[in-house]
Amino acid sequence: MNCIAIDDEPRALEVIERYCTKSGILNLKASFREPLKAIEFLNRENIELVFLDINMPGINGIELLSTLAIKPMVIFTTAYSDYAVESYQLNAIDYLLKPITFERFLTAVNKALNLHLMKNNVQRKADFGDYAFVKSGAQTYQVKISEILYLEKDGNYISIVLKDKKILIRQNMADIFEMIPAQNFVRVHKSFVVAIRHIAMVENHQLIINGDKIPIGSTYRDELKTRLGLI
Repeated sequence: MNCIAIDDEPRALEVIERYCTKSGILNLKASFREPLKAIEFLNRENIELVFLDINMPGINGIELLSTLAIKPMVIFTTAYSDYAVESYQLNAIDYLLKPITFERFLTAVNKALNLHLMKNNVQRKADFGDYAFVKSGAQTYQVKISEILYLEKDGNYISIVLKDKKILIRQNMADIFEMIPAQNFVRVHKSFVVAIRHIAMVENHQLIINGDKIPIGSTYRDELKTRLGLI
């Protein structure tokens, strides 16, 4: 999911940049300390999500958002709680108070990701039904979504693991949910996304799919439990 960060404080931008990289979900395209330059960028680039500070010189975050003809999803980041109600009236995904913890950041990002994927999946289902077309080298495969067991990051590639074979594709893990429906899959580790329907057993630090042991990262454990109704 492509995103940018806008904040006049360099340290605040450093935190967002670090968290975006750590999440493994986001593709941070640019960071801006000057809001007007960010507006120019947003008007010419396809950006799904903006991390937007509110109190900035010249134009504040709420005013910036109102100038955009096509509005991306927005997560406000600020040291003040004064604008919380107004931000939600603008359909902000979330409102993060500084200092921002990674866990709180990830919660907000997952909200945005779920909304983004919901929209994409509606369009994908209309276009392709229950199949995905994936390119591996010179070949393009039609893969039935329900037959995907899990996906594993392998260097600069991702292995799509089926019961009878693996398909190696060149794609970032951060963009994988643009190919598969989020409601059927869950990320359980920085290197693994699994099909919920194929999970045979869940243990504290791993789960089993088709006899394969998949590690569960501590960052993703609560999300997995929530998706499986275990908490």
